[in-house]
Amino acid sequence: MRKPRIMGDVRTAAAAAALLGSGAAWAHAGLPETSNVTLRRGHPEDVFVGATFGAIISRDSGRTWRWVCPDAMGYGGWRPESFIWRETGTLLAATGNALLRSKDGACSWSTHPAFKDTWVTGLAAQPGDDAVLYASTGRSTAARNGLFRSDDGGETWRALPLQRDGIVFSAVRVSAADPRTLYVSAWDTARMYLFRSDDAGDTWEELPQAFPDLVRPFDFVVTATDPTDSRGVWARVSAQGTTHILHSTDGGRTFPPSPGGGIEDVFVNMDLSADGGTAWVSTYNAFFRSQAGGPFTQLELPTGNACVTRVGDVLYGCGSPWLHDWSLARSHDEGTTWEPLFSLEQIQGSHQCPAGTPVRELCPSRWPQLAGTIGAPLYPDGMPDGGGIPEGGTPDAGAPDAGAPPTDAGTTPSSPKPSSGCAAAPAGTLLPLFLLPWWRRGRRREDPCP
Repeated sequence: MRKPRIMGDVRTAAAAAALLGSGAAWAHAGLPETSNVTLRRGHPEDVFVGATFGAIISRDSGRTWRWVCPDAMGYGGWRPESFIWRETGTLLAATGNALLRSKDGACSWSTHPAFKDTWVTGLAAQPGDDAVLYASTGRSTAARNGLFRSDDGGETWRALPLQRDGIVFSAVRVSAADPRTLYVSAWDTARMYLFRSDDAGDTWEELPQAFPDLVRPFDFVVTATDPTDSRGVWARVSAQGTTHILHSTDGGRTFPPSPGGGIEDVFVNMDLSADGGTAWVSTYNAFFRSQAGGPFTQLELPTGNACVTRVGDVLYGCGSPWLHDWSLARSHDEGTTWEPLFSLEQIQGSHQCPAGTPVRELCPSRWPQLAGTIGAPLYPDGMPDGGGIPEGGTPDAGAPDAGAPPTDAGTTPSSPKPSSGCAAAPAGTLLPLFLLPWWRRGRRREDPCP
């Protein structure tokens, strides 16, 4: 197993940030990179990609990609780790602090007042009915944390009986095999817990977790449920710098040791195949796959800042453009090979939104700085405001379904036209020109251009 390369990447980020100054585009969370991907339910032409510098959105099956700046989303220093994009068009994000919502295709964002006194640590939608949502809370200084349910797509929330003093709830998962089965992970100063409900949250079984084979285990989080077995649940636990991916087949009562040991890296997320036989795990530096219950083995790609999401038979993955030529790709063979979808320099300005929305008012003025950092065109539409709405044109947001895609849009994102020639900006170009000679000395792949 390869050792993680994160320390080198951290040094690169620190040096770049120091040279660029405190106002650089990556002031929110290190190097500009993608961090998660979400497809709108029932509309695979709509793709939303979380990033360390806000988010990137495509409404036309990947032909164009545009930027949503973090200032317009209003999450400050808290970065969403996951999103839910409902079929109705509403976007929701659990940030680890606020619960964010957008009803107009990511142009306007609001903080839900139901969680103003605590932090939303987990968010899950019921399979087959995304109007039913669950949220876990986990503010350590809150008087009480617990699990909450919405039956109207996140408009209103009610507390379920799972409410505890002194416990931090870290995640919630709904069984894909039986939506009445819920799993919630939690911890306090003395123990780690898994709670399971078999009646949609009305009653709960408390399952304290102990891992006698691990030295000082911590950070126990439920991560996935088996698609075909409601008693199958996956979780991660950290110990001595290693992430252990554990699989329970008895409803979370026991978690046998993972075959092959742990992964020496920081966990990002995981997903499972439709039959549950294949599991994928992404980390800060690599991508892993387990088949038929075997150990997790590292795949060749993606490398760096990986993420994974399965939609049908298609696997979507984030990757670091610092290490290869794409920021988002898809695989049709369970991660063995990847088809690039886009890289950061192909972002075409800020997201198209109506005048008066936060994205339209805030993001265009911030775009030139980011464009210079990632090597993207400064004014892709010939507009000095970078807003991306041509003269006399109309934005794509604000329609009843939060923005219908063009009528000729395909069913899945398509690969962008690649850049060619030595004059084209390489896909990994993320630094301003004065930093390129220093950065390219550390590139892992050979550059065909002198």
